[in-house]
Amino acid sequence: MVNYLVSSRPPPTPPNIGERGAGRRIHLSAPHLAGDELDRLRQVLESGWVAPAGPTIAAFEAAIGAATGFPHVLATSSGTAALHLAYRVLDIGPGDEVWAPGFTFVATVAPAVQMGAVPRFLDVCPKSWTLDPGLLRAELRAASRRGRLPRVVVAVDIYGQASELDAILAACARYDVPVLSDSAEGLGAIACGRPAGRGARVAAFSFNGNKIVTAGGGGALATDDPVLLARARHLASHAKDPAPHYQHSATGHAYGLSSVLAAVGLAQVAVLPQRVAARRGIFARYAAALADLPGLAPMPEPRWGRSTHWLSAILVDPARAGTNRDRVRIALEEAGAECRPVWKPLPEQPVFRDAPRAGGAVARGLFAQGLCLPSGTGMTVADQDLVIDAIRGCWRA
Repeated sequence: MVNYLVSSRPPPTPPNIGERGAGRRIHLSAPHLAGDELDRLRQVLESGWVAPAGPTIAAFEAAIGAATGFPHVLATSSGTAALHLAYRVLDIGPGDEVWAPGFTFVATVAPAVQMGAVPRFLDVCPKSWTLDPGLLRAELRAASRRGRLPRVVVAVDIYGQASELDAILAACARYDVPVLSDSAEGLGAIACGRPAGRGARVAAFSFNGNKIVTAGGGGALATDDPVLLARARHLASHAKDPAPHYQHSATGHAYGLSSVLAAVGLAQVAVLPQRVAARRGIFARYAAALADLPGLAPMPEPRWGRSTHWLSAILVDPARAGTNRDRVRIALEEAGAECRPVWKPLPEQPVFRDAPRAGGAVARGLFAQGLCLPSGTGMTVADQDLVIDAIRGCWRA
């Protein structure tokens, strides 16, 4: 596997980033083309299969299955569409409780809320930044005594770190609660010896433009259950009943992935191991170059997992650093490097101010101190040196 940061030849520059010079901006996670996207696109266009059907879609679904270990995969128009379909095949309805970590993007729970479900947010573990299995066990015990168990528990992969799914599955199995894995940020990661999401009743992946594998958009639903997958595939194409005319016993969605995007995704999936190695190399170089700065800590990697470090994240403790997250963020922006605070916890978002929750101090602390650094595999060593120098300047100041 190639680590572009130690290779003698730098990776090709992504097409949306110009040559170094005045006005050049280092993006947080720019798309990085594998090289044969144009050939695959040409094949699709020449075949005439540009709709959400045909051999390219089947090949892309097979490639995602091989990368994730899931035998049944449905390519979708977005990761959010995959999550919506997951909630539908799990029969989420009005008033059902959906439990999820508060430290995540809004899309994790938005489809369920739009279906009438009630989100309940649990805190995350400081060793992984993912759902805390100990807190989950305690909350499930209490919910069982109340006679009000969740309809589904959502485990979420964060910044390339997969959740501790074995412990989450064991906690939920005792109460027969299904687990949905939101693995939008987890493709290529390993947890407990398995690919991210593997073992969950259903998992959702994203191929948005900033992901480690991108189709320019798109997502996937994956499961071990062929019946669930068949139902999701039915719903994804307007829930059309078998008939020579248009007949519907239920309402569905136009959630299929275009073959054009699938062609781009196929080229990207082929280089997933190299992308993982490169992102891990970027993270390792940040960690080594900033290790002497008091109050700065890289995102931890627990012993049971292997993160892709899709995004390299750090914590800045102002009490020890003499600076803070926002000063570092501003310094990077002034240097031309895009960066972003880590996820603002959903219980702190106005839309969820009245939602029930358990804990939250860890997630709030992460948001107060956390920053995502430029992490794209199209970065050069000089790009990363610029980022490192800008950060170190905050300590020198």
